[in-house]
Amino acid sequence: MAKVVLYRKYRALTFDEIIGQDNIVKTVRQALLTDQVGHAYLLAGPRGVGKTSLARILSRAVNCLSLDEKGNPCNQCEVCQAFLKQASLDLIEVDAASHRGIDDIRFLQEGSSFVPVLAKKKVFIIDEVHMLTKEAFNALLKTLEEPPAHLLFILATTEIDKVPETVLSRCQIFVFNRLARDTLAAHLEKVAGAEGREIEPKAAELIAKLSYGGGRDALGMLEQVLLFTDGKVTLEETEKVLGLISEDILSELTKK
Repeated sequence: MAKVVLYRKYRALTFDEIIGQDNIVKTVRQALLTDQVGHAYLLAGPRGVGKTSLARILSRAVNCLSLDEKGNPCNQCEVCQAFLKQASLDLIEVDAASHRGIDDIRFLQEGSSFVPVLAKKKVFIIDEVHMLTKEAFNALLKTLEEPPAHLLFILATTEIDKVPETVLSRCQIFVFNRLARDTLAAHLEKVAGAEGREIEPKAAELIAKLSYGGGRDALGMLEQVLLFTDGKVTLEETEKVLGLISEDILSELTKK
């Protein structure tokens, strides 16, 4: 079996597992539990902070047949399983970085006219939506203005300033923050433990610092360190694997 990289292996599958975005998670949960989910959401923020994970969790939660009391999808029912395996006709994910033209959006428009096959709502997730062409944005806007009740659009972007105001005004906007260093370091320690390894707190803090609050980048560095070390991961080993000069050495050099 092919090895699954850490950021995919430990991708959040419920709202409980999303770290560092408490206010956003709380708001989305409330919308689900009070049946006030909107028709379009825009998730904005740096890469690797949970935008796509939340989009996928929300897509399952609005359609889950056994939603729990906290708004988490069960991930076990027929609909959840189909969405998790990306085998459902009711979930369409588009990467606007490579599908940015008007023909791609027209394809979505044509698909939006059909009611869901199995789920309650047909969900469209458009990642890096700011990459769409002007014509594609205009086509998308028409659908966002008068969406059928069975549709849910979840747009994600790392550059919200490039999304037209006309599109922004049709969406509920959530701005994701970079993950706090202590939050991310604690998550790295937890992931290392799940992999049967132990990492020194200072080593986890260093990785969190170097990732600038990006969870995906932090897990990538952790994976690299785990691969090239044995036993407990120390700060010194982490610095060596990542090609860094320790602060102690720098301090000594500056004294000379």
